[in-house]
Amino acid sequence: MLDPNTILQGRYLILRRIGHGGMGAVYLAKDQRLGSLLALKETFFTDERMLKAFEREARLLASLRHPALPRVSDHFAEGDGQFLVMEYIAGDDLEQMLTTRGYGFAPADVLTWADQLLDALDYLHTQQPPIVHRDIKPQNLKLTDRGQIILLDFGLAKGAVSDMTQATGNSSILGYTPGYAPLEQIQAVGTDARSDLYSLAATLYRLMAYTSPPDALRRATTVLNGESDPLEPANQINPHIAASVAKVLHGAMDLKRDARPATASAMRQALREASRVSETAVIAAQTQVAASNSATVSDSPGAPTLVAQTDTNAQLASSAQATRLASPSAASETLAASPGATTVHSATHKRTLWIAIVIVALFIVGALSLVMISNRAKTPGANANSNAAVEGDRTNANQTPANVNRATENAASDESNPNGNARPRTVGNKKEERPGVGGAMRRGLRRLRERMRN
Repeated sequence: MLDPNTILQGRYLILRRIGHGGMGAVYLAKDQRLGSLLALKETFFTDERMLKAFEREARLLASLRHPALPRVSDHFAEGDGQFLVMEYIAGDDLEQMLTTRGYGFAPADVLTWADQLLDALDYLHTQQPPIVHRDIKPQNLKLTDRGQIILLDFGLAKGAVSDMTQATGNSSILGYTPGYAPLEQIQAVGTDARSDLYSLAATLYRLMAYTSPPDALRRATTVLNGESDPLEPANQINPHIAASVAKVLHGAMDLKRDARPATASAMRQALREASRVSETAVIAAQTQVAASNSATVSDSPGAPTLVAQTDTNAQLASSAQATRLASPSAASETLAASPGATTVHSATHKRTLWIAIVIVALFIVGALSLVMISNRAKTPGANANSNAAVEGDRTNANQTPANVNRATENAASDESNPNGNARPRTVGNKKEERPGVGGAMRRGLRRLRERMRN
């Protein structure tokens, strides 16, 4: 073990130890030349074959370039140890984050990380020769501030080549983590790319379900005894995990490696398809709920807005309650992880708004109809007055000249009235109301004048 303030290669200043195991240790170091922080890994191997393998793989790792893999910048031997200088990723690993949270991560987030990791595994497995990590687990994963998942360690601090080997033969050096290692790795019968897929599926299972998967050896023993496999589908533990996703994970954790996806690319595609199926099912269910809301609204025309809001609030409350039962603090994440929820909620509000607009429009049309009916009711009276005035005018035409003159004066006085208001006039010895303003009055006056001229 190295003490703090130790300087290696006249350049790397050891700050503190951040991890250790039976085969090595990891230190946080500072590059005094560049001023950057680094992860410096030391191996405790003494066997010549192991030391040469460590050096060979260090060179190979230094050539790797992928966003999900830390960069290796140097390799050297000093004293009795060999060292690997790698990019330092700050922060807690996913296992520490999971323990702090006390419940699983949102399935949508975990599937995003899975997609990034499977791309990294596809990159590693297609190298020449292929590289098999052999120690994928939550402790070896970190998340950057930009949401990029990083696959760490390659087991070098916990067994060097034993946990990150080249798949060049049928045998592998012992080294595994119970719960995440496949049966072939535990039995030391050789590992390949499908071994990493088992470990990744077990890791995703843990991150989403919060429950560690049972050890592969215990599973195999249970099955051989004629009992059912103790590995429960992930969606039975966490109902927020889609059944299609749980099925892919279960298949990747099959005890028989031939039954697992053949490549990282195939598993990546399977998870993408499962995610699409899950989203389609969610959208279909939410559409059905929206259609049910619409039917309820149409059946209650007197209070459509209230019914729609009540149904929507009830559904949201039910969803939140289900989330709290699964994980008390994960309600907000679950709602954020449901992409169709916001769309349906918005559609419900839009439908309610349109119903309110229709009701207001109907009210306005009804009011206008009442006004028009009222006006029509008044019109016959005015017409009757106009007809009476005409008849009166005809009678006046047969009266004495003096009365005709008085009628003419009254008509002239009425015609000169700029406001057009009805004024009383004298016909004979009786006063009579003139018709209201309008074309009928003017026509009556014109006819009276014509008759007087004649």
